[in-house]
Formats: sequence, C-alpha cells, structure tokens
Amino acid sequence: MKLHETGDRLIEQLGTRIVDDVLYEQEEIDEDDRMIINMGPQHPSTHGVLRLQIELEGEIVRRIKPIIGYLHTGMEKTAETLTFMQGTTNVTRMDYLAPLHNELCFSLAVEQLLAIDIPPRAQAIRILMTEMNRIASHLVALATNGMDLGALSMMMYGFREREMILAFFEKTTGLRMNNNYIRVGGVAADLPDGWQGDIEEFLETMPPRLAQYDDLLMANPIWLRRTRDVGVITAEECLAYSITGPSLRATGLAHDLRKAAPYSGIEQYEFDIPVGQRGDSYDRYRVKVHEIEESLKIIKQGLETMPSGDYKTDDRKVTPPPRKRIDESMEALIHHFKIYTEGFKVPEGEAYVAIESPRGELGCYIVSDGGSKPLRMHTRAPSFANIQAIPIMLADSLIADTIAALASLDPVMGDVDR
Repeated sequence: MKLHETGDRLIEQLGTRIVDDVLYEQEEIDEDDRMIINMGPQHPSTHGVLRLQIELEGEIVRRIKPIIGYLHTGMEKTAETLTFMQGTTNVTRMDYLAPLHNELCFSLAVEQLLAIDIPPRAQAIRILMTEMNRIASHLVALATNGMDLGALSMMMYGFREREMILAFFEKTTGLRMNNNYIRVGGVAADLPDGWQGDIEEFLETMPPRLAQYDDLLMANPIWLRRTRDVGVITAEECLAYSITGPSLRATGLAHDLRKAAPYSGIEQYEFDIPVGQRGDSYDRYRVKVHEIEESLKIIKQGLETMPSGDYKTDDRKVTPPPRKRIDESMEALIHHFKIYTEGFKVPEGEAYVAIESPRGELGCYIVSDGGSKPLRMHTRAPSFANIQAIPIMLADSLIADTIAALASLDPVMGDVDR
C-alpha cells in the first residue's frame, strides 16, 4: 500500500511523540488504498453460514458488516401452523446448542397464557437439564474458540466433556440434540433410573477437567496475546445494542435473568454471577469458564434437593390421560385422541417470557386467538442481538483479530436467522 507520510506522521512513527491512535486521518487515505473483501458465508470460523463484508486499509479493518439470512428457516412463521403441543418440536431446532432453553422459554410463555401451575419436581428437572445444557453449550464455545486460534487440545477437551452431557440427555430424553423434552405442563418423562449416579460422576469429573482448561489457556502467552484487549466492547455499547449474556457480563455488568427475573424456581438455588473487567475476548472466555463452575453448583443443589412427585401437571386441559387409563376407559381414549390430533386450546391473549440462555436473553412472544395454534410467535434471539457487536468490536482493529473476536461472541446462526 502506498503511504503518504507527512512530517507530523513521521514524528509519531519514529516514537518521538506518543499518541493513542496511530491510524491515519480519514482524508489522508487514497480510495485506492482500501479494498473490500468477503469472509464467508461458508467459512469454518464463522460458526455457521455468516458473511462478513470487510473494508480493509492494509491490515486494518475500517468497516465491517455482518450479512445474515443464509440459514433462514421461517421457524417463527412455521409455528403458526403447528399446535401448541407441537411447538416445542419446532423451537428446539432454533439454537441447536441450547435446545432445552428454547423449549423452556416457549413452554413458559404458553403456560402463562394457560395460567397453570407446574409441579415442583418438573420445575427442578427443568433447571437441572437447562444448566447441563448451559455447560454443554459453553464447552462447545470454549472448544471452537480454542480451535479457531490454534489451540487444538482445547477442541478435544471440550468435546470430551460435552459427550458426557449428551449421553445423559440421550438416556433421559431419547435424543442427544433437539430433545423436545421440556413440554407445556412439565417434561416429557421422569428422570431415568440411576440418574443420581450419572450426575454425581459428572460433578466429580468436571472440576479437574476445568483445571486442565486453565492449565492449557489461562496463562498461555499465545492465548493472552490473541485475546487480551481484542474485540473490546463497553457496557454502554452492550446496552445500546441490546447485547446480553456472557458478552455483557464480561464488561463488568452483573446482569443475569436468573437473578433479575427468576423462572422455574431458580431463585431457590445459590450461585454467583461471574463478571469481567475489560470486555475483551479474554474476559468473555473467562466468564464462560466461571459460569460452568456456577452451573455445577446449581446442578449439585438440584441433585440434593430434587423433590418427589409428578413430572408434569395433572391439568386435563394440556395433559393426556395415563396410558393405563386408555385401556380402561372410552372417555380417556377419546380424550387422548383429541388432544393429540387437535391439540389443546389456549385462552386469547399475549405473553412474553424471557430466560437466560447460554448466549443471553432468550425471549418468546406469543399471541393466541383462543385456538389450538399460535396466531403469532416471535423469538428474541440473543445471537441476533449479539452479532450486532461485530462492527463495534472490530472497527480500526487488525484483520488477524477478526476470528478471535467473532469466536468469543459465540454466535449460533440458527438462533440468528430462525
């Protein structure tokens, strides 16, 4: 790139005068010195199909624009064609790294319209499963973040522990992903026999594994150079762009919906909200590690205090009769047939419920006209809001920092496009 040095600029370059910003003034740059490149949408480090349009001046990113829509599935519109009972099957596919959070958010919104009470055991199971899901999601974030910056061991470590969680999910729900386990009125099935042993083994395994992660990354000079003061965003900018979750907490603001607006009885559990200080990629990585530790505390309390009782409501409006009753009663058989073919009707009204997903505030807005299908449904997806941080984080930074900053945001493109 041809440079047009001025005498004043040479003083700065030779170190005679120290300034905060060594970048050229806008008017000094020839348009020929800038170029626009496209990164993605099929790029391994964009964590899905995301296209970044980057305006470069040498190695400096002057402007960057995320272009989305390559994974659009129309799930929100599809929801209007499905009954409320079928809704969880749809929403579980939005954020494919946090399917149980999507199911819980949808179920809570419908239950608010139905005005039904959920049994304590069902609520405790929901918290247990969603916190397990939070750990699994953060493990993928740490693993892929490590891989993006060349720490391949972190990739293997992260997926090794995640496998334990997915095995438990498969044992409990029948599926490793897209579980459709949390349903309106409770959960699809009770915890399997011997679940306590599985959870105890997981709780014993994770702390030493987290120490391995710290040994690998926390003081690694290469990791520090690639993540410290990279992709910085302030708390004010987060609030202005509705950025939530670990990215917000990394700036030092302790906002977590599990504390600010508790749901499913999570206020009964003791845990802290980890925060960072600088709002850079390193702080976002550390917040996720500490959040895994806090989720382990919640899971342990769930194990020790799991109440007995039903795992779903006995309200006949939403719950089909037990299998045994179908063989004994014609009315029960008709009830079972109608609820699975027509679905249950939800009173007219609208509801918005938000929960804390691994990526931030996940909200579900539902409008019902009194029928068995939503009139409208909209999801407030945390990845959609968080991805707006990319132009702020990367303006006037090196192109080499793009991957580090993007990976630390932990976006899921299915959550963005819906």
